[in-house]
Amino acid sequence: MHAAVVRSFDEPPRFDAFPTPVASGEYEVLVDVLAAGLHPRVRSGADGGHYTSDGTLPLIPGIDGVGRTPDGELLYFVAQDTALGTMAEKAVVDRRRALALPDGTDPVAVAAAMNPGMSSWVALRRRVSLRPGGSVLVMGATGNAGRLAVQIAGHLGAARVIGAGRDAGRLAALKDLGADEVVSLDGDDEDVARRLGQAAGDVDVVIDYLWGRPAQQAMPALLTARTDRSAALFWVQIGSMAGQDITLPSFLLRAGNLNILGSGQGSVTTAGIVAELPSLVEKIASGTLAVDPVTIPLRQVEQAWVTRPTSDRRIVLVP
Repeated sequence: MHAAVVRSFDEPPRFDAFPTPVASGEYEVLVDVLAAGLHPRVRSGADGGHYTSDGTLPLIPGIDGVGRTPDGELLYFVAQDTALGTMAEKAVVDRRRALALPDGTDPVAVAAAMNPGMSSWVALRRRVSLRPGGSVLVMGATGNAGRLAVQIAGHLGAARVIGAGRDAGRLAALKDLGADEVVSLDGDDEDVARRLGQAAGDVDVVIDYLWGRPAQQAMPALLTARTDRSAALFWVQIGSMAGQDITLPSFLLRAGNLNILGSGQGSVTTAGIVAELPSLVEKIASGTLAVDPVTIPLRQVEQAWVTRPTSDRRIVLVP
């Protein structure tokens, strides 16, 4: 078969011949891959930078995809924990990590949206309990995952959703996706803190795709503006687009009921993630969640690797 193959962490994957994997386990089936998303997690795995990387080479990148079985069944699947990912003509699927898709489902839409959508869906279903009528602030709401998080928070019962980001045009567009208010993260620290405090001082949950400086700005701003500082504020760290580290003053943990936790591989079991897939895929397959992917042929994987679409779109590799 042909696949995107990583032979060096210093170079992008190349379209190359690779031995076809063999389905051998009780629950395994070999599928024809129809679509695989180029998620930020895939990039970090391909350059060896992800915290789960063990340095194995060569490897095929890709953490999930949509494929068709020899019997014609359409599956969304999460890759097994090996160096053989989903960006290939064929992949071995563990049926325990897969979900049958309804006839007529768009494989590209599912491949584009499941991973970024899963980040907030799992966070709000498995890591925190979003009370009915609660409120959510999405930090990094103008990116692909952030746009989906705005929509998902509303679908999961949030009565008020605030989106925060830098791009003014994309911020304004969030109103059409269900955001009740938007906050610009552009400007000096004092102005940003004031805007965040006014808009989101009393939120219940923060979904954070940014970390870094924006998180440092927002944490004291929200706690200072909070009507009741003893009311729990759950800060769910998912991405680090703005920086890997923050400085966290100790007084923030004493001056308010701030609960910082993460959501990702390790903090949620694979079984727990898979259990959440059916309800999320239904939202995607039905068109309830707005998805706007960019498709690139698998043979052009090197071009895909250097293509940087707008952050609110996701590249999907197809045969």
